[in-house]
Amino acid sequence: MEPSDAEALWRWNHDPAVMRWMSDGYAQPLSQVKKRLEERPRNAYGEVLYGVEVLTDAKLIGVVRLRDAEPETGIAELDIYIGEKEYWGRGYGTDAMRTMCRYGFDKMRLHKITLTVVIENIAAHRVYQKIGFVDEGRLRQEFRRDGKWYDMFTMGLLEGELR
Repeated sequence: MEPSDAEALWRWNHDPAVMRWMSDGYAQPLSQVKKRLEERPRNAYGEVLYGVEVLTDAKLIGVVRLRDAEPETGIAELDIYIGEKEYWGRGYGTDAMRTMCRYGFDKMRLHKITLTVVIENIAAHRVYQKIGFVDEGRLRQEFRRDGKWYDMFTMGLLEGELR
């Protein structure tokens, strides 16, 4: 991710449909998003962040990240979202997840990748299951949106389970 990607990130982070099932924190001005990208440390074992692009025209459409990786445990947490809504449901998220999980297992030598998903986010849950993630637990009333509390699934994918 480059500082030139700041405008896309800012736009996605201010789109209620994109952020519906994600923790969005506090709104930041475009200048702060750009500064954060300028100051962001290089990818390293503890956190790798990549933009999701369409190969035909190199258009940035989303973000995928492995974070909180620790070599002692071989576990990292995965975050992903496709911010350009016209690309939803077209397989880009699935492809990006598979690619990032392969990278985590092959290059980072991870043993397990975890994630959490709001139970009502049925489309994302289906994608995660499709590539091999398994429901490992239910976090009760873990996510709040529009004054209502929602449960989340915690999911895991072990090395060798990627489909």
